[in-house]
Amino acid sequence: MLDESRKSDSQDGDFVEFARAGMPAAGEYHCSDCGYGVTIHSRLPQCPMCSGTTWEQTAWSPFTRATKLL
Repeated sequence: MLDESRKSDSQDGDFVEFARAGMPAAGEYHCSDCGYGVTIHSRLPQCPMCSGTTWEQTAWSPFTRATKLL
């Protein structure tokens, strides 16, 4: 019974995958501690604002910036 609940929890789409400082990455990320944002094309750094080491990748869409400007 517990195994079934774990399966359904992982499939509901609410899981956020975090990346660690030093991992190879490309794209936009936000620090999971303070929200500081970076665009990276190599390895994730330690957060320059709070020294955090976990990052969350920002969902990308070609229209994301356009809607922020309106």
